[in-house]
Amino acid sequence: MNFVILIIAAYLLGSVPFGQIIAKVHGKDLRTVGSGNIGATNLSRTLGKKWGYLCFLLDVAKGLIPTLAAHRFVSSSSPTVLELFLWLAVGCAAVLGHVFSIYIKFKGGKGVATSFGVALGIWPYFTICAAISFTIWIVVTLIWRYISLASIVAAVTFPIALILLILIKPWRFAELWPLFTIAVGISVMVVILHLENIKRIIKGTENKILQK
Repeated sequence: MNFVILIIAAYLLGSVPFGQIIAKVHGKDLRTVGSGNIGATNLSRTLGKKWGYLCFLLDVAKGLIPTLAAHRFVSSSSPTVLELFLWLAVGCAAVLGHVFSIYIKFKGGKGVATSFGVALGIWPYFTICAAISFTIWIVVTLIWRYISLASIVAAVTFPIALILLILIKPWRFAELWPLFTIAVGISVMVVILHLENIKRIIKGTENKILQK
């Protein structure tokens, strides 16, 4: 019952469209400007970087807070497969809330920042992978200046990093396979939600950072 309540709460929190709310306060509708996305990147291009940073942090918190709350009910030293699934269900509910927000007719963002927050909250299994993926995200962004490309590469890196850590650390895949399954699922979801960005990158029409 605790996890059922947390899953519902995570979805409702994840559904809060912070980017759209910030834009509305400034008399803008993110869905009609720029890329039409309600995330931090489009908000940054529309209102400025400080608002983009704020939106990013709020979207990360939407994933981080529910997973940290769920951690209270998990035996962190050696969680069972069922505990892992329930823990992950809370995080996935937050991500799905962001992507399919109940407050804006089940539309939303691409879930990258919220997924990052979920990963940070699932210690230590996802947290280390999130740090690796975030480092990759920074490197790709600095080199090619495509936020979308950096998000795609970071998402693909995430399950790969988890497998490498399972091989390196005294973790057993037989116990942690739910984590890998969800990691792959989130990675695939992020790539699918960026298909239009991929097409624009190939055509050379995708916006870069520091570019109007």
